[in-house]
Amino acid sequence: MDLGMKDKVVLVTAGSKGLGRAVALEFAREGASVMIASRSEEELAKTAREIAGETGAAVDFCVTDLGKRGDIDALFAKTLERFQRLDVLVTNAGGPPAGNFDNFEDDVWERVFQANLMNVVRLVRGALPHFRAVGGGRIVNITSTSIKQPIEGLLLSNTFRAGVNALAKSLSVELGPEGILVNTIAPGRISTDRIQELDGLRAAATDSTSEQVREGFERLIPVGRYGTPEEFARAAVFLGSLSNTYVTGQSLLVDGGMVRAL
Repeated sequence: MDLGMKDKVVLVTAGSKGLGRAVALEFAREGASVMIASRSEEELAKTAREIAGETGAAVDFCVTDLGKRGDIDALFAKTLERFQRLDVLVTNAGGPPAGNFDNFEDDVWERVFQANLMNVVRLVRGALPHFRAVGGGRIVNITSTSIKQPIEGLLLSNTFRAGVNALAKSLSVELGPEGILVNTIAPGRISTDRIQELDGLRAAATDSTSEQVREGFERLIPVGRYGTPEEFARAAVFLGSLSNTYVTGQSLLVDGGMVRAL
């Protein structure tokens, strides 16, 4: 299936590893030019080189702290300087620290607010003029299944991921008439470094092993296993592609059926 991404430009934040990397790679496979951003220049350079080598696509990177408005402004400036247009924005950010309400003072709440909610506001604000210049666009926000079912021990993620989802739903109404489609995609237990970290934390808290934690989750997943970043990326890329012409304002859970919420 041709997803219509040849000669299109995609910006993926937190794109040097994990789900962001997988999404960037899949867009490159579809013929798009890709800009990736994260805080690690070393990781970005390595990932950009690998994706370009595997796909032949044009891939560039920009060192960016998503909690800083100036960095986000510089990211768009570099994207336009390098590629002269923007068609797709994929917002993604590292997961907030795990913990419960008593674990966090105001400074942590503020930092996560900037890095996991205000970053999306600023990224969308930065992308809109460029979408309008080309007559439309796609926004895909990577969040978490906590938008449907809060996850124990991830209070900050539960709170701010839900905020991103509400923002996306509102934007889909405002921007739909301009041909800008906005969707949220929520990973469940996808095999990434982040999930390994969370499994390790749960193992330490329950006097068990990471393998036992994983086996416990797999019993809750109807398909019986964790997903792969590639499986997640294929769903994300469809939502962000030009083949998607009528899906907007939706929240897609890529979780193997684990969440039971309607």
